[in-house]
Amino acid sequence: MSPPVKTGFIIFIAVAGIFATFTFPPVPQDQSYFLFADSRALWGIPNFGDVVSNLPFMGVGVLGLLTLKKHWQDNTRFANPAEAIPFLVAFAGLILLGPCSAYFHLAPTNDTQAWDRLPMTLVFMAFFSIIIAERIHLKSGLALLPVLLAVGIASVIYWSVTESHGQGDLRPYALVQFLPVLIIPLILILFKPLYTRGGHLVSVIVWYGLAKVCELRDPWIFAFTHHLVSGHTLKHLVAAIGIFGLVKYIQVRQKI
Repeated sequence: MSPPVKTGFIIFIAVAGIFATFTFPPVPQDQSYFLFADSRALWGIPNFGDVVSNLPFMGVGVLGLLTLKKHWQDNTRFANPAEAIPFLVAFAGLILLGPCSAYFHLAPTNDTQAWDRLPMTLVFMAFFSIIIAERIHLKSGLALLPVLLAVGIASVIYWSVTESHGQGDLRPYALVQFLPVLIIPLILILFKPLYTRGGHLVSVIVWYGLAKVCELRDPWIFAFTHHLVSGHTLKHLVAAIGIFGLVKYIQVRQKI
């Protein structure tokens, strides 16, 4: 397929995904989600495991910013210095995610979860912009970054407002979280890489998938490990490992 045909195919998948999502009725937040398996307190911190396991996000974010500072003007790693912008947003979002997610897990409710989800959308959308900029078209990827960020933030605000009125709707947020996971692998398969070591980008997706499995198997993992660690705590750690792949990608890639 020619590049325009490939791009058209990606756009078609995106539009089809959006249309399919909104054929379903509104999806409110399941309140049982807040019943995390490990509610143990330690050192006066409630839900200790789920709270402190957010610290690695901040560490990876800081490491990412330091890596960017070192390499963003290296034309073997950034053919255009502007390519560093979505990376900057992603790592800044990670730094925000640490305290925001910890705040949520101190007292999990609809109100506090909005603070957890806002920085996550920054990371999701920035990563999506990185893939578009590198594989499809640089200017398009950068131009879409503020649009994608606005959509991500709006999806969380929309969910929060509808939830506060007793008619919660998670559909837009679900799109923000899962549509890129569907489209990004297609882009990586269909479009030629600009840099080597693209496997690190794949690893981000794989580790994220594993993190979601840990989240879904929260009580099972807690029981299986004899209450050593819960699935949700493990989710945070696994997700941080996954996003570290983005840092490693900058450190080792070379322009093709």
